[in-house]
Parts: sequence; C-alpha cells; structure tokens
Amino acid sequence: MSSINLWGYTEKNFQKEKYPLNETLFALGNGYIGTRGSFEEKSDFGGHDGTFINGFYDYYDLSYGEKYNGYPDRSHAMLNVTNGKRIDIYINNERFSLEKGTIKDYVREIDFKKGILTRRVTWISEKGDEILYESERLVSFYEKHLMISKIRITPLNFDGDIRVVSYLEGDVKNITKENDPRIGVEFQGDELKVLECKIDNNRGEIISRTKSSNLGLICLMANNIKCGDQYDSSYEQNDKSVSHVFNIKAEKNKVIDFEKYIVYKSYKNELNDNLYSEVIGIVEEAFTKKYDFYKQKQKEFIDKFWFNTDILIDGDDATQQGIRFNMFHLLQSVGRDSLTNISAKGLTGEGYEGHYFWDTEIYILPFFLYTNPDIAKQLVNYRYNLLDSARKRAKEMQYKKGALYPWRTINGEECSAYFPAGTAQYHINGDIAYTVCKYVEATNDEEFMVEKGAEILIETARLWLEIGHFNSKGEFHICCVTGPDEYTAIVNNNVYTNLMAANNLHNAYKAAMLLQKKYPAQYKKLIDKINIEESEIDNFEVAANEMYVPYDEHRKLYPQDDSFFDKPKWDFIDSEDKHPLLMHYHPLNIYRAQVCKQADLILAEFLLGGYFDREQKMRDYDYYEKITTHDSSLSTCIFSIMANELGLYDKAYDYFGDSVRTDIDNLHNNTSAGIHTANMAGAWMSIIYGFAGMRVEDGALRFSPHLPNQWNSYRFRVSFRGRIIEVCVTKDNTEFKILHGEPIMIYNEEKSIKVV
Repeated sequence: MSSINLWGYTEKNFQKEKYPLNETLFALGNGYIGTRGSFEEKSDFGGHDGTFINGFYDYYDLSYGEKYNGYPDRSHAMLNVTNGKRIDIYINNERFSLEKGTIKDYVREIDFKKGILTRRVTWISEKGDEILYESERLVSFYEKHLMISKIRITPLNFDGDIRVVSYLEGDVKNITKENDPRIGVEFQGDELKVLECKIDNNRGEIISRTKSSNLGLICLMANNIKCGDQYDSSYEQNDKSVSHVFNIKAEKNKVIDFEKYIVYKSYKNELNDNLYSEVIGIVEEAFTKKYDFYKQKQKEFIDKFWFNTDILIDGDDATQQGIRFNMFHLLQSVGRDSLTNISAKGLTGEGYEGHYFWDTEIYILPFFLYTNPDIAKQLVNYRYNLLDSARKRAKEMQYKKGALYPWRTINGEECSAYFPAGTAQYHINGDIAYTVCKYVEATNDEEFMVEKGAEILIETARLWLEIGHFNSKGEFHICCVTGPDEYTAIVNNNVYTNLMAANNLHNAYKAAMLLQKKYPAQYKKLIDKINIEESEIDNFEVAANEMYVPYDEHRKLYPQDDSFFDKPKWDFIDSEDKHPLLMHYHPLNIYRAQVCKQADLILAEFLLGGYFDREQKMRDYDYYEKITTHDSSLSTCIFSIMANELGLYDKAYDYFGDSVRTDIDNLHNNTSAGIHTANMAGAWMSIIYGFAGMRVEDGALRFSPHLPNQWNSYRFRVSFRGRIIEVCVTKDNTEFKILHGEPIMIYNEEKSIKVV
C-alpha cells in the first residue's frame, strides 16, 4: 500500500533544514488572507514567517542611472502584515520549542479535503516534563477575514504551571533585496506603521497604516481557553504588540484547549465607525460560533470545490498527490472579489513582490474557467476594473489611443523597472483579450461581452494600431517588442505577439459588430464613451488580415521573430551548470544567441493551433526543443501539451513530471520563496489539454484522449456552458457523462457524440 498521502501533504519527522521550504508547502490561504506554514511558537530555523493580504501593498521609489519618459516612477510590493499566529507556551517556565528539549514523536499535515493544517508533537523539556501538543489552523473560506488557531496541550507526566501567551505583533518586515532579482524588495522596514495597540476585555487589536500607499489594516484577536477554573489571565502591550497571558495550574493528563480567533480587514482612506463596528462584529461572531462551526463550513466549501475540480488518477500516487496539492494551493491563492487577482507566488511568499502577471490569463484562468467559472469571471472582471489604469499607462507611453496593460502590477500601475523584459512585453494586451473571448465562449456570458468585454477588446486592439504600422507592401508589422521568451528581447515581428495581436484585432472587430447589430443602444454608449470612429474599427479587421508573420521557407520553420535565425546558437555545454542563465550572464549575451527561456512559438502553436498544420508543429517542436532551457517554470507544461498533440507520449510524460511536482519536490530549489502558481495550473493544463486533448474551437468542445502508460485510468470534470461533464479515460475507451445541466454535442477524436 502506498505511503503517499493522496489527500494531503505530511511531514513525519521534523527536519529544521527544511523549515523555510515547509513554510511554503504548509501555507494556508483563502484568496484574501494567506499565511506561511510557520509554527505557532517563536522559532528560529532560518525561515521567514509571513502573513499577507491579497492586494495590500506599499510603494517604493524606483531609481535609474538614466531615466527616460515612460519609465515607472515607483513599484509596489505585497506587505508582510501583523502577525496573529504567534502563541508561546511555557512548561514550568521552560518555553516549548523544537530548538531544544526532545522530540519524542512528530507529525504535521495539510489536509486538502478539510482545508486545515494540523501538527502533533510529543515533546520532553530539558527538565523532563513531557507534553502532547496538538494544533489546528484554518483560514476561513466562509468568512474571508478570519483565521483560527486551535491548540491542545496535555501534560503527560507532571502537575505544574503552564503559561500560554497569545500575541498580535505589529513589528513585521518584508525580505529585502538580495542578489536574486526575483526575491525581496527595496523597503526600509517601516512600511507598515502601527497607529494603535490595545487589549482589554479579551480582545486585542492593532491598527496599522502603510507608509506611502495610504492603506489601512485592522487586526483583532480574541482568545478562548477551556481548562476548568484553574487559571488566571492578564494583558500586556507596548507600542507594536499586544499579548494575552494565561497562567494555568495544570494537572497530569488533563487537557487544556485554547482557541484563537484572528480577524484581518484592510481598507482605504480613513477608518470610520461603521467599518470598525463591522470588524468587531466579525470577531465577536466567530467567538460566539466557535471553531467547530467554521471547521464544518470549511469542509462544505472545499467539498464543492473538489466536486467540480478533482482529477482521479489510478496508478500513479505521486502524481495524484502532486496535482491535488497544486489545485488546492490555486484555490487558496486566487482573489475572488474582482478587485484582486492571483500573484506568481500566490499568498505563500514574497517572491516577485506579490505582483500579478500574464500568468493569470494564459495559465491560471483556464483552470478556473473549466472547473469554477464563477472564479474565472472575477479574474476577468479584475482586468476590466484596471482598464482606466491601462488607458493611463498607454498615455504615459505617448500613445494617443487605447489601453496598455501593465506587465507586473497590483493596483494597475506598471511596476517593471526593466523595460526589455517588462513594458516591451506588449503581448499581455493580446493575452487578456484572448482570455475575454475564451471566457465568453466557455460560459455563453454574452452580457459580460456587451457590458465589459467589448470595451476591453476594443481598447487593447487600438493599441496595436498605435505601435504597429503598415509597410509599403501593405503588411502590418509590430516592431521592438519582447515575446513570452524573456531570453529574446526587443525584436521585430515576434510571431507570438503578432498572432495574438491579430487575434485581438479580429475579435475586437467581431465584438463591435455584435454590439452594432444586436445591442445598438449599448454600442452607441460604448463608442461615445471611448470616442472611437467606425473607420478605426474597420482598420482592426484590415490589420488582423494583413498581419505579417515571418517564415523561413528554406528551413520550413517559423523563427520566433525577424532576426532569430540570424543569431548563433547558444553554447549549452559551457552553460550546463549555470541555470537559470539570467543569474549567470549579462542579458545582452543571452539576447545575442538562439536560446529560449521558454519557446513562445510553441505556446503560440498551442493557443492558436488552427493557424499551423501538424507537420509544421512537428518541425518547430523539434527545433525549439533543442534550444530551450526551461529556466521558466511556465515552459515544461506547454512542451508536454504539444508533445501529446504530436504523439510524442514519452516526452509528454517526462515534461509533465517536471511540472506536476515542481513545488512539492522543490525542483527549482526556490519554493521557499513561494509556490509557482502558473506552473501549478500548467500541470492541470498538461492533463486536460495534453493527455485528454481538450480544445474549444468555434464554440465546440473537443477531446482527443491518450492514456499514459504509467496510469491505469484517469477521471476529471470540466464545466462548459452551464454543464458539468465527467470524462473517464481507460485503456479500452473514453466515457463522457453529464453530471449537471442539459445534454450537449461534443467531439471525441473528430467524431460528434451526444453526452447525456
């Protein structure tokens, strides 16, 4: 029988050297609050404890040796906020800590079905006092502002004094810049200023405000203890922390139960009485309903999630655990309020400063779109809510019309100080437009297209007419851009960018025609709002049809861009032990060679597969595979998907293996800084788009399933146009079944079938 926990991740022996990594792996979140999996008690094992609020950030100024027009003035970063987790325990005046004493037995587990982190330790102090320590922690999906810790202490061989000290700590800091540009910020340590600390009547609170972004945060705690009448309590506070102290006369084998309710609420502008009363109400309600109520609500929420989302794999327990780990963390990390998004590291660490990237649209959103479309809608709404900021950014870049979405952001401002791998990645406009259309296609939500989607499509399309041009032959060219492959920067006619731009332009034209014919009042309102001429809309279709896409007739290959094949190939032997390349070489040395961090042409052939025939895809795959480093965690899943499409099944599984357990096995040696959310979603894509061959083309759902040799079968569910469809793939056949909704016609291996 397998020892792998199929519905969780378990640490059976405490290894202090893995503590920083496990802070990430055992992180909990609900899309609003995220907290790293550090112990309740104060510890010093080299980790970096952190609690984060999605969308809660501060600014810092960007400095340049030479600053030009359009360079961002400032960046922002997600802040480490008030620490509400800390609970210290003293056993006859000895502090409970795994840094000393003896660990008799130990187990820690995150349960994907319950959404709870548990720990159980039998510990013997240096004086010989033995206790059983048990803890549970949840970050509530039912009440997004609430986190609860529950601990149980059982003295096993003594009567004596046990002291429990529950803290709120406002003196918190972010990781500062290190040599790795992906980790750390340029903060000085005073970005979250404590305005008020107080504790009385079993309620502690810290009110803080950011230094520059003027965001406020309230953190409250209330504590509940059950140990009979043999205790007294007191309060302590200073300028940056408060604590509630419980002194207990403990008896051998008599259990002490302790519950801590922590509420976080961020806000803009000033704190008013209504908001303050709302937060008080949340903590009082939690204190009244108690832990078991929220534990049950947690399970109910996650049960629904798994009903829609779970993938059942027979024959590969490591992969089964890995894909569930990934999907669980995606749920924990994603904003569901249309005001926040999902960052590259989720809410598990400070890597990439908590910024949102194109990762959301191309990798993460498909996962939610075909499992939990209501969440997908909120992610698309987030981009609509940033449309004014994108228009402003276009003007900052001296464009007269249109919208330019930021490469990396939290509040809608561009945060990338390095334009060759930031602002130059104009493809983010095409990525967002692509997703708008995919969302509407998968949900039939035409109302969204009319009210919001068409405006996104048209404003992003306008920008292509601003940055591109028609040459003397009438071809539409787009110069000086960077595609998804960040090892090839500032090029002309990047194939991925040009094709996504053409797709954007064509769909903007189609959306305008839809509104013009079917919703004339809304169309008139929209064109008046954005001040666009009908001739400009006509030009969208002209530019789309005349989009130039470079092609090498001699090689019968698509170059990534105009000049790609003119460069020498990278010396992979000399750089074999120097990955990622960006940490070992000056960018110019990388840009001068044929080398890919991820092959964006292969991504284009996946997203826009109808543009290429199978033979072309095979030739391009063979060529680009040899020059791709996969230094990006976004790379291997796409190579896996396309290998499946091309019948390269062994390669497909190998690449999938590099994706599905990236974080749980720390394959990139940087998971301690946070999970890789796009890669996690990419592993789901590798199964659904790869092994199952799912595509949505012209509104039709298509499958071309393959069963990996390593599996006996696999089963999954997809949401599509109001239905939940279950797909089961075995060695002998593929079965489709409607679990919710009306029958539907789909395609399996090009054969039309009715699913009921």
